[in-house]
Amino acid sequence: MLIKTKYLVMSQGQSAGQSHNMKVGNRSFERVEEFIYLGTALTDQNSIQEEIKSRLRSVNACYHSVQNILSSMLLSKNLKIKINRTIILPVVLYGCETWLLTLREKCRLRVF
Repeated sequence: MLIKTKYLVMSQGQSAGQSHNMKVGNRSFERVEEFIYLGTALTDQNSIQEEIKSRLRSVNACYHSVQNILSSMLLSKNLKIKINRTIILPVVLYGCETWLLTLREKCRLRVF
């Protein structure tokens, strides 16, 4: 069984773009600049911009999957709002409690 292990070093502008492999014993670990962990995009610059882009792409796909329901004249406005709050908003806001947002990211989320 082959286990591929990677590592990420959080940095503040230093060593950007450098790719080092670490060797411990007979095992080799690849350094990466970003990866997905528990559905959240982590980067070596600790930037939330890529995570927000990813979330907005996901919520766009989610919205298009329920667009027929939300445009139906058979459902009341209140029911459509409940669908939005229970299906669409959690996709974009998952893990947002830990985000450190700049003004730019706040604006992008408000536009959404």
